[in-house]
Amino acid sequence: MEDLLKILEEVKPGVDFTKADNLIESGILDSLSIITLVAKISDEFDVEITPIDLVPENFKSAETIYALIQRLED
Repeated sequence: MEDLLKILEEVKPGVDFTKADNLIESGILDSLSIITLVAKISDEFDVEITPIDLVPENFKSAETIYALIQRLED
C-alpha cells in the first residue's frame, strides 16, 4: 500500500489519499491522471490493467485501487 500511496502522490501531489474516498467524483482523478496512474502501477507492481478493469469502482479510493492490484497479482 505504501508504494501505491507514493505513486498516487506523484500523480496528484498534495492530496491525502489515506482519507480521500471518492477520487473520481470529487475530481481528484481525471482521465489523464488515471492513464498515468495505470502506467505507473503496471510498471511498479508488474500487473496488466486491462480496459475491463478501467471502471470507476476500481479507482474510487486508494483502498479500491490497492484491492485491484492485489487481485491482478493473484
